Amino acid sequence: MTQEPRTDAFVAFEHVQKSYDGVTLVVKDLNLSIGKGEFLTMLGPSGSGKTTCLMMLAGFETATHGEIKLDGVNINQVPPHKRGIGMVFQNYALFPHMTVGENLAFPLEVRGMGKDEREAKIKRALDMVQMGAYANRRPAQLSGGQQQRIALARALVFDPKLVLMDEPLGALDKQLREHMQFEIKHLHESLGITVVYVTHDQGEALTMSDRVAVFNDGRIQQLAPPADLYERPENSFVAQFIGENNKLLGTIEELTGDRALVRLATGELIDATAVNAREKGGKTLVSIRPERVEFKPEMMPPGAHTIDAEVVEIIYMGDILRAVLKVAGSDGFVMKMRNTLGQTKLTPGQKIKVGWHPQDARALDP
Repeated sequence: MTQEPRTDAFVAFEHVQKSYDGVTLVVKDLNLSIGKGEFLTMLGPSGSGKTTCLMMLAGFETATHGEIKLDGVNINQVPPHKRGIGMVFQNYALFPHMTVGENLAFPLEVRGMGKDEREAKIKRALDMVQMGAYANRRPAQLSGGQQQRIALARALVFDPKLVLMDEPLGALDKQLREHMQFEIKHLHESLGITVVYVTHDQGEALTMSDRVAVFNDGRIQQLAPPADLYERPENSFVAQFIGENNKLLGTIEELTGDRALVRLATGELIDATAVNAREKGGKTLVSIRPERVEFKPEMMPPGAHTIDAEVVEIIYMGDILRAVLKVAGSDGFVMKMRNTLGQTKLTPGQKIKVGWHPQDARALDP
């Protein structure tokens, strides 16, 4: 997937490629424009090229081909310390022999800032991350979450217009990670800075971002706001990578406009939105989100498609019940139900009918 460079782009990758051995491309012809004040997340599995892109933008890696521009200026040959970019790493990268205040003073001293101005900026940055009382402590005296706040404050202390974050919450426990996601998002909104964020955690990307670039095999597979990625994946990789997803393999019987009639391996015919369905007679993978599957007739949307199913197991997850079903030859089909009072009990081996709205079924590449 390519994107034409925008004329108002604050960050622009133009035909950027990266190879470490001169043969294999880790990043393949990347075109990406990021607007001023945007929170853009690069999301993808390990080895997909997302971190390499971030490191090229930071200046720690050099592009093999193409241009990287910051506010309209080519920065390919600008060293990292002259790019004016704030950086937050997963391992915090704090100086252990310095106090919190000295850690924050370091980027200001490098920029030749006077003592009074330094102290004012350090106080402001620490207050921003609710760490004002910790200026005289050393990193070893702080918890992981506190160290992450200090790393964030250090990236913000010199008022950069662009902040890069590489898996910054990866070392934190689930509850603290979720809390920090909202804190970072609120800081981004209040300061109006541009953030480029790298993660392999899809929940993090959906929670925090204005737009998400889904990477795989050195290319952007889809670039869109979180809701579009989840509701309207453009290919089977994005559908599988973003959220949980049911997949039914079949053959396209008919293609009419944006609708596809698909015959499943077990003979059933289902209607789906044709997204990546190429031609009549071709193979396709139909994707359906588990929370869009219903088994109570009164809950099914008008025009719902119904199909026979058998309950394999019920998994209790607190707020939801997860039913694993056998549907059209696939015994890993999932239906998610809210755990509400009076929820109909299902038991393994029970035969039911399940249904979904045709628009929630998407015919993608096989």
